[in-house]
Amino acid sequence: MRVTRTLPVEKGTVACLPDKREDVEKCRFCVHSVRFGIPGREIPSPARAFCTMSRVTEEVDLKKVTSVVCDDTGSEGFRSIMNVIS
Repeated sequence: MRVTRTLPVEKGTVACLPDKREDVEKCRFCVHSVRFGIPGREIPSPARAFCTMSRVTEEVDLKKVTSVVCDDTGSEGFRSIMNVIS
């Protein structure tokens, strides 16, 4: 089981690193995003879905996202999924 952090969304951003906030829009493309929390449930991250066997998730309405579950325990920060798939 991977260790995760749940990052609260504040004004459309998350504290990706202690001294760096990122727009939640970037989380859709980050290899570290696992799930997006919206009231009442969590939706798999589009980036993570692309890398798994299921490759299925639904559209994430970023205006409703209240948290992002992130598995970046090494303090790497945002890393685009595009670096993995290219």
